[in-house]
Amino acid sequence: MLQRSGTWVGATARDIARAVRRGDTSATAVVADHLDSITAHDRVVNAFRLVRPEAVAEAEIVDEQPELSDLTLAGVPIAVKENTAVTGLPTWNGSNAARKPTADADHEVVRRLRGAGAVVLGVTRMSELGSFCLTDDVTGVTRNPWRTDRTPGGSSGGSAAAVAAGLVPIAHGTDSMGSVRIPAACCGLVGIKAGSGVVPTDAPAAAQFAAGEHGVLATTVADAALGFFALAGRAPQRLVPPHRLRFACSTRSPVPGTWADAGARKALSDAGRALIALGHDAVSAQPNYSAGVRVRGLATWFAAAHVEAEASGINPRELQPRSRRHIMLGRMAMNRGLVREVDRAAWREYCRDWFADNRFDVLVTPALATAPPLAREWATRSWGSNVTACLRFAPYQAPWNLAGFPAVVVPTGVRPDGLPAAVQLVGPPGSELTLLAVAGQLEHVAPWRRHAPGWPRAASRRFR
Repeated sequence: MLQRSGTWVGATARDIARAVRRGDTSATAVVADHLDSITAHDRVVNAFRLVRPEAVAEAEIVDEQPELSDLTLAGVPIAVKENTAVTGLPTWNGSNAARKPTADADHEVVRRLRGAGAVVLGVTRMSELGSFCLTDDVTGVTRNPWRTDRTPGGSSGGSAAAVAAGLVPIAHGTDSMGSVRIPAACCGLVGIKAGSGVVPTDAPAAAQFAAGEHGVLATTVADAALGFFALAGRAPQRLVPPHRLRFACSTRSPVPGTWADAGARKALSDAGRALIALGHDAVSAQPNYSAGVRVRGLATWFAAAHVEAEASGINPRELQPRSRRHIMLGRMAMNRGLVREVDRAAWREYCRDWFADNRFDVLVTPALATAPPLAREWATRSWGSNVTACLRFAPYQAPWNLAGFPAVVVPTGVRPDGLPAAVQLVGPPGSELTLLAVAGQLEHVAPWRRHAPGWPRAASRRFR
């Protein structure tokens, strides 16, 4: 059971929950350790919008429960993305201008996490309205613990930075166009986006386009599975290594003019070799990302910001210039009929047929096309600069939001530039457990560094 510097900082969620259930430690002690670490070190990565001191009292409530055996996340510190309601906190949505009023109730997924015994330490930063895979606003830039001159991705960038730095063992995120999987890949983490309808969501854009999902970022497959089961309201079950599966390996980018660099191609080839060594079949195959799918994918990306702003009563004039332009284009796309359910349904049907007709169980792609961009004040730069940066380094995720298919990002080691390497696993509807089981097989044969180099960092000891 991992403990660093005499604290529970750096331990897995599974080990923490097991220790709390057994009485080897207390939720209060675990939470205090992590709050100390956040106080000492979050200024380096700027992962949190707000830290909740009342988390200590909530941990005490966990400790006072007479029976902990059913709490799969007993005492586990967790961070929640700031676009998801937490009782007593505003819902920031990436900036003060996009902030919603103080929530008088938890979102259902937060309620489920708490019901499993998790303790919410705070809310993590994201890009404004979750529109960009670069996390910053006028109050600061969120940084990648692997290299602080690089972005942790987005829009769940704060959650990824917090987990990769060991500030929390597991974090919540949301994924409308890759916003869990992109930061997971940037920060060397496991990230899961469930298929449509598996985890409840009530975000306006997610409800309208069936593209946004709640997900989990973690350092191990076991922790990601625990988080997934909690979000989905399912009893945990053992991940059974699958028998021989047929994998399609594809480097084709859904975005014209972008392609996988040497590091991304190596990540895919390493994963393919590992899968073959595990007894699976892996062949090269390329989904057809048609021009229509590409156009409608972009239109949906823009329209999500428009719908979110309109439903929330946000005045676009108060938002960042990049967000204003996104909203304007989204409104135009909606008015011109470029965002229609009939088109999304046709794409879903194509994807189902592609898997079924070719007898593919899982599609494997690079998780990113290139290394993450620099961490900088992207909110002050032009809309075009932001969109170009996002499309160039993270083109592989959005089609599977449009299809509503589950997907998991799995680390595969380190790129030649020293940043994390990763692949994306995609499966047909209902394949979440298969994807997690495959990810577990890859973790077993090629374990990855759980945290960024030099993290977690020791905080001063709290005497108890």
